[in-house]
Amino acid sequence: MNSTVQHTISPSQLALLNRLAHSINRQGMNLAVFDDRAACIFQADARQGQTAAETLTSLVSESFASPFQGVRFLDCPSRLWMRMLFQAGRPEAVVILDAGTSGQVSLNPSLQDYCRRHALDEKELIDLIVTDTPNDRVAAQLNEFGTEYENADLQSGRIEKLSTELSQTYEQIVLLYNLSTHMKVTQSNAEFLQYACDQLTGLVSVEGLAIYLDKKIDGQKRLVLTAGCGYVTIDSNMADILQVHLASELADGKEALLDSDVYGPFKYTWPTNVKNIIAVPLTGGDRVIGLMVATNVLNKPDFDSTDIKLFNSVANECAVFIENGRLFADLKDLFVGSLKALTNSIDAKDQYTRGHSERVAFISRWIAEHLSQVQDIPQDTIHYVYLAGLLHDIGKIGVSENVLRKRGKLTDEERAVIMAHPRIGAAILSEISQMKSIVAGVLHHHERFDGKGYPQGLAGYDIPLVGRIIALADSFDAMTSKRIYRDAMSLKRALSEIQKSSGTQFDPDIAKVFLDSDIDKLWHIIQDGFIETWDYSNFSEYGTMAVGVLLR
Repeated sequence: MNSTVQHTISPSQLALLNRLAHSINRQGMNLAVFDDRAACIFQADARQGQTAAETLTSLVSESFASPFQGVRFLDCPSRLWMRMLFQAGRPEAVVILDAGTSGQVSLNPSLQDYCRRHALDEKELIDLIVTDTPNDRVAAQLNEFGTEYENADLQSGRIEKLSTELSQTYEQIVLLYNLSTHMKVTQSNAEFLQYACDQLTGLVSVEGLAIYLDKKIDGQKRLVLTAGCGYVTIDSNMADILQVHLASELADGKEALLDSDVYGPFKYTWPTNVKNIIAVPLTGGDRVIGLMVATNVLNKPDFDSTDIKLFNSVANECAVFIENGRLFADLKDLFVGSLKALTNSIDAKDQYTRGHSERVAFISRWIAEHLSQVQDIPQDTIHYVYLAGLLHDIGKIGVSENVLRKRGKLTDEERAVIMAHPRIGAAILSEISQMKSIVAGVLHHHERFDGKGYPQGLAGYDIPLVGRIIALADSFDAMTSKRIYRDAMSLKRALSEIQKSSGTQFDPDIAKVFLDSDIDKLWHIIQDGFIETWDYSNFSEYGTMAVGVLLR
């Protein structure tokens, strides 16, 4: 049997053709399949000869010109059985079984052997084969094959469609998983939203994608472009109009705004280069906080219901991130407010030290920032330095006001009480798991570089870095502040004392970095009550930033 395939046929269809060819060839007939261009796409011959190729192609062309259902039988001059194969109601191919003329037909070797073993007359068997009618066994066999072939093609199409849908669903799940695992409280809204845009455009090809968030500008709420990809044709003014249209669609029970000129005129007016558009809301709690908009889908005529579900899912993830960020910011504000209230209550025990904790926190951070320019100091460590500076005297909560405010010389017992405050403070903070990174600064801020400090008498670099920084900041503020037992030193004298104590009381590297910094600027900021901004960020916001390191 000479079998050839010259066209794309699905595996299931090819199996059906091979099964039919095997049966038909055993009966001494040839089988051929032609496409709508009269090109032979499958051939299985039982023997050479039979009907001429030009005759078959002519019959095929006529069949596509006038398609027919069922099996057609031709008996002049050749005996042919023909059946058209349909896909989605359209003729796709023609199957021809060719028995040739009576004079041409001869049995194949297996049938000849069968006749010899059973003493049958070969001519009678040949006549039985070639005198079948369209309603005979061969026609029924061909018709059954055609039905199975068409169903197999239909089933293959369904499987392919299902496979495509499953693949798309998997990619969407991966996208949403990536978004959910990428949420970090340390990220800004813009960073996360840009990541969401990049991920979404990797799955849906569009000309432009943008996310707008509600923000107050000059006391008025406006939509501000926060993230996007591609050529965004919707500017801020158009975004405000779009938000009104989207609200109207949502009020009508729609999940999104869809508009295009593909299947009819636009419902709304858009910039001239917009062919189709989709917009979905970003909803935080019970209010709309922004919107996501995309224009001109590239790989299909228009956005569809699948896109609506995907865009809404991504928008929901974005809204969750924004809302979580807002709640986290509120938590940080509450936490830092509580810390400052606590330290202020301690400072309030002595009117001469009021504001001391915040100043030490600021000066400690100043030193750490400048030290990071000559040493490798992680940003988190700088935050820890600030918070340790803010809480360094928390242990004084256990010290009597009479001792703190005493004008004269302290007794040995009173001095012991004062010297216990680093341990008390460290013990208080050790009970809070989030505070473990700042305990060392609180415990060791009265250690000296020469080992003559307290509470543990550590020396040199055995003193944690946070403790060495706060020790200098604490001393500087103490020297330049009026105390009940002495007046404040001048700035010049305080700096001279630090220079003199470098290498004994203070870490010489830290002392040098501090003295080399812009002390006049530092002094001016402190005297102004931190109203001005400085080189790195606004002081009033820094406490919230630092607390975020503890809470994340």
